[in-house]
Amino acid sequence: MSNPYFGRLLTAMVTPFNEDGSVNHTAGADFAEWLINNGSDALLVEGSTGEAATMYSDEKLAFVDAVVKRINKRVPVVVGAGTNCTATTIDLVHDMEKHGVDGLLVVGPYYNKPTQEGFYQHFAAVAKATKLPIIIYNVPGRTGSNIAPETVARLAHDFANIVAIKEAAGNVAQVAELYRLLPADFTIYSGDDSLILPFMSVGATGLISVLSNIGGGLLQDLMQAYSEGRVKDAADLNKKMLPLAKVLFIESNPIPVKAAVTKVTGIPAGNPRLPLTPISTAAEAKLDAVLKEYNLI
Repeated sequence: MSNPYFGRLLTAMVTPFNEDGSVNHTAGADFAEWLINNGSDALLVEGSTGEAATMYSDEKLAFVDAVVKRINKRVPVVVGAGTNCTATTIDLVHDMEKHGVDGLLVVGPYYNKPTQEGFYQHFAAVAKATKLPIIIYNVPGRTGSNIAPETVARLAHDFANIVAIKEAAGNVAQVAELYRLLPADFTIYSGDDSLILPFMSVGATGLISVLSNIGGGLLQDLMQAYSEGRVKDAADLNKKMLPLAKVLFIESNPIPVKAAVTKVTGIPAGNPRLPLTPISTAAEAKLDAVLKEYNLI
């Protein structure tokens, strides 16, 4: 099994919407094309950044279909298929299988606050229900509970199709513990652009990124420098990257990055769906200033 499993840089791509709030399939397919020409090794469709939480199941399937058909196996397409109900997650996984996706991102169940045994049983049930490779998504800031490294290691040992984790707890020590416990071929992806360098220093080998929605070249250069042992170069690239990464979280994700995608690529990403709102005037001014500083607009 290769490490990183789906390549080094996956973009958690936005879902473009039309002015009436409907899904813009043409813009989505065009944007997927733009991403693979601008640094992305693989695409993550309908994650948190893709506003999966506000999309109906039929919308999810239609949008995935549009992206998969446009990309046509040139890079892997991974799809978010997690809910806070195990049975519903499995149903969604089975639907996604029919649309030619290459892998699944399955978030730890939110709101329910499972025990560690509950996390294990949830992911075990999903892994048994599919042959597709699975990335566990640990994001306690959104779900309300943390998947312990011991639980991830147990799942990795018991299920060959659980191949990676997107670690977004923001905890370098936890990544170090994952690296200590997991098999050498199990991929640890950072779930935070701003933490990729410290995470790589303790065992992560890739990134599932928001920033790469507007160009992944800087992130690829950073990770390449570190992997070649050019630590000072990596630190300098990280210093350059941080202001750009931070401005994309000046308001709740994906509010700023959707605005940035439209400005940088010319592909209309549209506004987010409620309960998220369009970017505020003050935040947009700060976003524009940083994008201009980086010569992106």
